[in-house]
Amino acid sequence: MEKLIITAAVTGAEVTREQQPNLPLTPDEIAEEALKCYEVGASIIHVHARDKEGNPTQSYDVYKEIKEKVEKKCNVIFQPSTGGAVWHKFEERMQPLKLNPEMATLSAGTTNFGEDIFVNSSEYIEKFAKEMYERKIKPEIEVFERGHINNALRLLKKEILRTPIHFDFVMGVPGAIPGEIDDLLYLVNHIPHGSTWTVAGIGRYELSLAVHAILMGGHVRVGFEDNIYYKKGELATSNAQLVQRIANISRELGREVATPEEARKILGIGGK
Repeated sequence: MEKLIITAAVTGAEVTREQQPNLPLTPDEIAEEALKCYEVGASIIHVHARDKEGNPTQSYDVYKEIKEKVEKKCNVIFQPSTGGAVWHKFEERMQPLKLNPEMATLSAGTTNFGEDIFVNSSEYIEKFAKEMYERKIKPEIEVFERGHINNALRLLKKEILRTPIHFDFVMGVPGAIPGEIDDLLYLVNHIPHGSTWTVAGIGRYELSLAVHAILMGGHVRVGFEDNIYYKKGELATSNAQLVQRIANISRELGREVATPEEARKILGIGGK
């Protein structure tokens, strides 16, 4: 079985300091959190930028500052979000791609997102895919529903998506696919042979889905974007605490944790 790739989604676009006092917001805080997560086993850092007031932003300049600060501290794969917040316009969401990161997210369909609607039209999805293809950025296909897999396969037929495809199953978002184990099996059974996949369980689904992903040969995303608690009623002290738990469990189950360079090899992306 391949070594486990752990992604740390350290900030997200929705969580606030009122909800999680340890949430990193500034470029310096995000970079320091990235280092701590790297030190305990994370090989990918998934980033949503925040402005000086702590609000979600897709600003090129802010992402650039974060990327540079993270890269000075450690050799993790820097993975910016092109999803942003649900209200960001398409042009805003594209900005982080101008940095030519090794990897970026590509949301593969529209979905209900709590009380909001996260809009990803076929036109937008294709434009994101073309931009990533031209810049040789590895897309992580964000799947919130089963049909999003089919949307990705249409991009493959149009030859604007390279194989092997890497999927991220975001499960347990209110309004989208639930986070039960049979839902994970359903998604895994419908991706092309040779694909790699990660699961991001939202809230209470994070740990159970992570353990099953480890055993099934998939990969795991944890962090404050998805879950702010270590256990019921107890806030996590840091993103690194959540990463450390997954690394420990994986090793106890006999599966080693990938370094960033090993993760690049597994995902088929080049180092920098």
